[in-house]
Amino acid sequence: MVFEYKKYDGLGLAELIRNKEVTPKEVRVMALQEMEQKNGELNAVIHQFGKQPDEQLANGIFTGVPMLTKNISQESKGHPMTSGSKVLADYIAKEDSEFVRQVKRTGVSIIGQTNVPEFALLGVTEPVHNGPTRNPWNTEYTPGGSSGGSAAAVAAGIVPIAGANDGGGSIRIPGAFCGLFGLKPTRGRAPVGPDRGRVWQGASVDHILSRSVRDSAAMLDQYQHDRANAFMAPPFDGSYLEASRTPMKKSLKIAFTTTSPIGTEVDAECKDAVMNTVKLLESLGHNIVEKEAPVDGKRIANSYMMLYFAEVATTLSAIEDMIGRKVTFKDVEPTTWILGLLGKAVNAEEFLTSLKYWDEAAIQMENFHDEYDFYITPTTAFPPSKIGELDPTQFEKRLIRTIGGLGLGGTLKKTGFVDQLANKSLERTPFTQLANLTGQPAMTLPMHLTKDGLPVGVQVIARRGREDLLLQLAGQLEETDLWIDVTKNPTY
Repeated sequence: MVFEYKKYDGLGLAELIRNKEVTPKEVRVMALQEMEQKNGELNAVIHQFGKQPDEQLANGIFTGVPMLTKNISQESKGHPMTSGSKVLADYIAKEDSEFVRQVKRTGVSIIGQTNVPEFALLGVTEPVHNGPTRNPWNTEYTPGGSSGGSAAAVAAGIVPIAGANDGGGSIRIPGAFCGLFGLKPTRGRAPVGPDRGRVWQGASVDHILSRSVRDSAAMLDQYQHDRANAFMAPPFDGSYLEASRTPMKKSLKIAFTTTSPIGTEVDAECKDAVMNTVKLLESLGHNIVEKEAPVDGKRIANSYMMLYFAEVATTLSAIEDMIGRKVTFKDVEPTTWILGLLGKAVNAEEFLTSLKYWDEAAIQMENFHDEYDFYITPTTAFPPSKIGELDPTQFEKRLIRTIGGLGLGGTLKKTGFVDQLANKSLERTPFTQLANLTGQPAMTLPMHLTKDGLPVGVQVIARRGREDLLLQLAGQLEETDLWIDVTKNPTY
């Protein structure tokens, strides 16, 4: 049968397969053909699992639907898990991660893994080891990161859904840059095991990127309790898929801002995305108020960077156990090495003080949501950057080589470099870290194209445990003219 593979989202393909209009093998072949035609230009997929036409698929809501997983934290037994780094080039996963186990139970057919920046540390996907991933809307630009490979693959029509995770915006940033729907669930909602109880102290959560709201909702419905998880999300007894299909009948109170929480610039296009969306919501009967969240944005940024440094240092130590030797400056990218040195210079008091502010901010946001159902911001402060645009300058490269070679992380920390690095690292993406530290669910909505034809997103944050409310709103907005049709991008 000849059918328009790219016309369907994941649930649409699954319905065709259930009705025996197409076979899982036919759908998989179409996905692999799309990958073969497009991946050379996009570099979204860095490891293919092969055709495997006779694989045994579970009987579930996504039976036969092609899916890609992210090349970090989403291990598949017997396949590489490099995390974007040459130091793990030879590492083969010994078992499936719990996330992969659970998505396999939905019946998906996993056909490969997607590109990530080294150790998923950046908001662009340009690892030295695998090379940059390019944005399907314009291949001179980044698809964002760290789930940039997943976002590019979905936006290009290779697969309808792809695995992603989000420790500081890594679902929402690439979702925004590629014109996709991206939901970061509440802390503790998605599986993290079997060997991990938390990722990034609970800041990082796994889920998917998708073209449709309903695919994201349907996958969220499938996650089961993971006994390894150190956190427990507030229970939800309903169906997220049903929530995404349920019209929003009551008027909600919504706060919004277009001001950067760290006092940096916000591009006019990103502001326009928010303003057009809140005007639409107001026309739909919702009560809109311009108001910033009651948290200290700079403390959030510094708390996030403290986590960032410590987790990189811990990652490098764990890799030493895996490879049986010390990790050296030459094993990883220079920026990774510097972050690791800074992590080793963080003391226990600083780290625990930083974690304490996560809880303070979470309480402040809980109180905020007593009055406001949603908090809306731009997803990012700027549209996508060009490939290579954010590379270190020659001066920065020389400085990194000098400091890295001498191991001067403690000295560097005393110079105020941390505050400078926080501003530089987050000035383009200052809005997303809040929900990671507070544990709240947050989504990016594809609501705007710039004059250059590049997508930017609108972020919506809700109270912990209220993914249902987010999905209900997303389902309503998906039916409006503002919602971007990702199939209109040049590479689709």
